[in-house]
Formats: sequence, C-alpha cells, structure tokens
Amino acid sequence: MHKAGFIYDDIFLKHETPDRHPETSERLISILNHLKNSDLWNKLIHIKPRKAGYEDIALAHTNAYIEKIKSFGVGYLDGDTYMSEGSLETALYAAGAVIEAIDRCKSGEIERAFCAVRPPGHHAEADRAMGFCIFNNVAVGARYAQKIGYEKVFIIDFDVHHGNGTQHIFESDDTVFYFSTHQYPHYPGTGKESEKGIGRGEGFTYNVTMRAGSGDKDYLHVYHDILPGLIKNFNPGLILVSAGYDIRTEDPLSSIRISSEGIHGIVQNIMASTDKPVIFALEGGYDLEALGESVRITVEEMQQD
Repeated sequence: MHKAGFIYDDIFLKHETPDRHPETSERLISILNHLKNSDLWNKLIHIKPRKAGYEDIALAHTNAYIEKIKSFGVGYLDGDTYMSEGSLETALYAAGAVIEAIDRCKSGEIERAFCAVRPPGHHAEADRAMGFCIFNNVAVGARYAQKIGYEKVFIIDFDVHHGNGTQHIFESDDTVFYFSTHQYPHYPGTGKESEKGIGRGEGFTYNVTMRAGSGDKDYLHVYHDILPGLIKNFNPGLILVSAGYDIRTEDPLSSIRISSEGIHGIVQNIMASTDKPVIFALEGGYDLEALGESVRITVEEMQQD
C-alpha cells in the first residue's frame, strides 16, 4: 500500500461565499463525511497545511496582484469570485497545503497526497482572480517544487473547465508540462487543441477538448492511450493534479457524463503512468454527493500498489 497523505484543516471552511454560490464549505464537509464513513480514513496520513508566505505566492503571481488581494476587503473580485473576511488567510493555506504536500513527498514521508482545499485555483491568472479562484494553488506548488529541486513538473487538469490561469502562467516554459481535458466550448473559452504553448514552451501544453455529452469511454481513451506517453517522454520528477470533479454526470455546472467508474479509471491511469510522487489538489465539483464519492474513489486508488 502506498503512503498517502490527506491535507486538510477547518481553516478552509472560513472562506465564505454568498447564498446560492456553488463554491461552498459544504463541499469539503461532504468529502470528509465520505472518507470518515469508509475504511480509508484511518489508513491515511493526516497532515495539516502550512500557511503560504507572500513570497511563495509571488512565485506564480505578480506583486501588484498580491497587494490588491491583501487590501481588497469584502466583495466580488470578478463576476464569480468572492472575498469574505476569512478568504485571504484561507487562500494562503490552500496554496500552502500543496507546498506542504510537496515537502512531505520530497522527504519520503508520503508518496501521494490529496489536498482538500478551497478556494480552488486553476482559473487564477498571474495578475487576476477568476472563476472562484484567488491564488493558483497548483501553479504556486509547481514553482515551489522547482525551487526545492524538482526540475520538471507535469500538471494534469481534469476539471470540466479549462485551467486558463495555469496554462498562461506556464505556456512559455519547457520545464512545466500542462495537460488538460475539459468541456469545449465552455467557460472560460480557452483551451483549444491548437494552444500548444509559445516560444520555448511550445509543445509543452496539451489540450484535449471534450464535447458536451462525452462520457467514460471518451475520457478513458485519453487517460489510457494519450497521457501515459506524454508523461514518459517528459519524465517529470513530480506530478500535480488539478482535480475537478465537475466532470460528473450529476454536476450542475457541466455537460460531461463521467460516472464513479470513470473517476476510478481516470485516477487509476494517472497512477499507472508514473512511479514519481503524485499530488491532487481539489478544484471544482458542485454536486455534493458526487463530489464526496469521487474523492473517496480517488483516495482509495491513491493507496493501491
């Protein structure tokens, strides 16, 4: 059985959103309930996140943007992204959770990790908030990983929405590979298959667009037949996964039709593609039951040999 860490703290419940906003603290409560009601909970290595410093956030975000967030107060940063009194500290811990997981993998204490965090991150650009995201947790994590010796990092993003922020932060970089499957056309409108990176980073962005109604068979083709070869050729030292479970059939924000079996297959194929550390960071997923079940499946597969 692989040594799997679960990074969580109640601090993530302090990012408050308005009534009827889909990104709520109930998402994490559902995840915790599903794990605690299984035999997985006691097999996990439970880890508290650290609070990222602003110097850590600056690895992926501009100083001007960081200053804006520090002084913003309460309200909407964009049409979707809300800041409450507790959101800044929560966002620092969300990025810090990924950093903590990376350090624990580097030390050999764990081999795999799931970061149950909010707010999510993959829409956050270097200089602006977007799509429920304040800081780009995975992007900060990738840069931190390189800082401590992981020369090449592979990012997998299976959220139903394209991770525009992550792509743009790394699109001119040949040391970070960004791979995404996402519904298209769909929010945020980026992620065409023709987008392959720019300059030195050309060829290190790989988008697979999924039409509305795509299901298990479509996704498993990609994750079984395409992804493993890309990982093998790139040969990263670490894999970070933007884990968005809004691909589930039940999800209100998508038209993708992934079942529990599909989640199992996606995660299983990711794990089978590498013997290097793999860290999942929660992104989307807005049907509470489907989200909790999907994370349980992910954690179960993380622990398998």
